[in-house]
Amino acid sequence: MNTPKKQLTRDSNNWLPDVQLSSSESVTAINNGGMIMNSSLALIKGLLVVLLMSAFSVNAASKSDLAKEKRWEEQIVPSLMVGKAIKLKADSVEFLGLYAEPSSDHSKGAVILLHGIGVHPAWPDVIEPLRMQLPDLGWHTLSLQMPILNNEAEEKDYPPLFSEVPARIQAGVDFLKSIGVRNIVISGHSTGATMAFYYLAKKKDPSVKAFVILSSGSGIAGDVRSDNLANFKKMQGINIVDVYGSDDHKKVIGALRQRKMVAPKIHGSHYQYMKIDGAGHFYRDQQEELLNQLSSYLDKSVAQ
Repeated sequence: MNTPKKQLTRDSNNWLPDVQLSSSESVTAINNGGMIMNSSLALIKGLLVVLLMSAFSVNAASKSDLAKEKRWEEQIVPSLMVGKAIKLKADSVEFLGLYAEPSSDHSKGAVILLHGIGVHPAWPDVIEPLRMQLPDLGWHTLSLQMPILNNEAEEKDYPPLFSEVPARIQAGVDFLKSIGVRNIVISGHSTGATMAFYYLAKKKDPSVKAFVILSSGSGIAGDVRSDNLANFKKMQGINIVDVYGSDDHKKVIGALRQRKMVAPKIHGSHYQYMKIDGAGHFYRDQQEELLNQLSSYLDKSVAQ
């Protein structure tokens, strides 16, 4: 048998032996090469399956549009003027919170703020002014990114997200308790208030002392989880103030009248309502009046 001749050649990274093979040895090498290639392909396919399953499990953990949440975060966090961004976790899903501490040494408590449909925790209407100004009056604020859908979604599309709501709000409550705050108010605007109704009907955390309803209607038609009146009747042992604008949506004013009718029997003196004259649904041009009246209510009913 002739001995194959060897010489060293160089590829881009290594010195490799260049072996001249006989015909029978070439066939064997080709077969072995095919086996190696098949094994490599099988490994690659396996890795792809694992990656796809991981991606699916992350997406399956939340019905919220997490990509949109991320885009909001990238837009608002770099421009924060008051407070800081924190990351909270609910049911293995990370989400954004904006936390600000009181300007004074004496803390009256904390207000958790929940934005309306499809937006973010620094939304300029209602949420951001309260988030920035309540700390000057002695309150911690924590504004939460609530579950959202894409821009084309309507309110009627939101009920599937409600299963994620209690865990997000509780994560905010737990964060505040972890820094020593035990006097907590939850305030939601519009759909954010509907989410708070749902949470408060299900959860009874003794640290939550009050609920500020900002321009909330009756909920999402046809969905029991977002039936505000039904959830209102289930809430117990909490101070409630129902806030609306004199020029608010008709459905908001109508829903508030329903709550006013049943409130004396269910909540007694723990329920109040508050009208902001000249304000529409988003309190534009009446934000200062909203802050003043809300601060006065909190000082009398909740503050430590």
